Amino acid sequence: MDRHIKIIATLGPGTESYEAVRELVESGAKIFRLNFSHGGREFFEKMVKIIRRLEEETGLTLTVLQDLSGPKIRTCDVGLGAFEVNKGTEVMLGTREKYEGGDELFICLDIPEMFEGVKEGDPVALSDGMIRFVVKKIEGDCLIRLEATNSGMCPPRKGITFPGMKTPLAPLTEKDKADLAIGMELGVDVVAMSFVQKPEDICNLRAEMIQYKRRVPIVAKLERVAALECLEEILREADGIMVARGDLGLELDLAELPAAQKRIIKACNQAGKPVIVATQMLLSMVNSPMATRAETTDVANAILDGADCVMLSEETAIGRYFGDAVRFMRKIAYEIEKFMFETNAAGGVSDDENLPPSTFLSHAAAMLAGKTMARAIVCHSTSGATTRLLSSCRPMQSIYGLSSDPIVRHFTNLSWGVIPAEPLEVIDDHQERAEIFVRQSPDFEVGDIVIVTAGQPEKGKSVTQTNVVKVYEKLEPNES
Repeated sequence: MDRHIKIIATLGPGTESYEAVRELVESGAKIFRLNFSHGGREFFEKMVKIIRRLEEETGLTLTVLQDLSGPKIRTCDVGLGAFEVNKGTEVMLGTREKYEGGDELFICLDIPEMFEGVKEGDPVALSDGMIRFVVKKIEGDCLIRLEATNSGMCPPRKGITFPGMKTPLAPLTEKDKADLAIGMELGVDVVAMSFVQKPEDICNLRAEMIQYKRRVPIVAKLERVAALECLEEILREADGIMVARGDLGLELDLAELPAAQKRIIKACNQAGKPVIVATQMLLSMVNSPMATRAETTDVANAILDGADCVMLSEETAIGRYFGDAVRFMRKIAYEIEKFMFETNAAGGVSDDENLPPSTFLSHAAAMLAGKTMARAIVCHSTSGATTRLLSSCRPMQSIYGLSSDPIVRHFTNLSWGVIPAEPLEVIDDHQERAEIFVRQSPDFEVGDIVIVTAGQPEKGKSVTQTNVVKVYEKLEPNES
């Protein structure tokens, strides 16, 4: 059985060599995340060159995902260093000019906009949520009194969040714009936008891309409660979604996170858009050759929920067992997908009679593949939209997504069960292109049944929606 889930590996100091990236590819990773919160142009240029070299050597579609930093809100250092707080300890939080020295515990946040709208009783989380406070009193402009609700160390230059509060900072920073310019020049395939709060944020990034004469797909990272409140609108504007559980887990009560993940994935599946689940999936494998039982179950449940991609961060960026982590994730996928198809838990074909024609044809193709026990589905889709719809039907068979557009091929690589491929352009007939692909591909043997879907343009037109579904059998060359 083919494995359908897609594995994203974050590249970093632990995987910056050709040999390391090749091991990740051989282990099952096909998408590579470049985290622009860390590293510089030289590193990213080197990584893109390695990925493109491996793409040429292996014949596989390997996707480069640029992850923009966004407005990471960090505290600053007023010379106090790290200090310890206990539950009930009171600490002042204010801009640098409010610090008066002395023995008073003070956390510096030199971003005046962040104090707007803060009220007594609001939560505040420091250092990735390790230390939590509640606002006890507003002492004045850009100065508030906090009370610790747990104990721990408060070091400077750490991330600070105000869970549930709409952040007044735009998600596309000047750094992001400079990084986007680097990404466009290096030819990244997909851009992930951090801290998206509303659909206009996606529009602003797309407008920024125009000057580079490239329009690459945008993945919205959901890390704010505000984004969950307008999920449908963001889904309409974004090309894909990332459930970024690190920051989202600071915004929500942790007990609410699993249900939020499931709701987001369900909405993405219904919209036919790829969804990535990220953060701490196999975190213990940074320093251990084995994952925990809880991590194993977490990965399996993300796949069972309907995720298209599962992502490794520190596990492959700095981990000692980066290849083992990818291989183990792939093994989990194999076992849980087998269970999904055995128990019909993969979701799949809808019985909604009000589907638009192109969607209905995708569902019909997936149903035919199941009924005929086809070897695969071959979909010629210029834009990739039908390929993604087929993926959301969750057929047991792999979906060969044919498109002449490299941007489309690299993006459909994020969709569950899709194997991107390039058709012969010498033939205009899209259906014939798909059939020739089957005849020429070594992946198919004589006698294999394949479901072919294509958009066959009318005379004088170059583009159309999918309007052909065909059961095709690969015959001996002289019989074709």
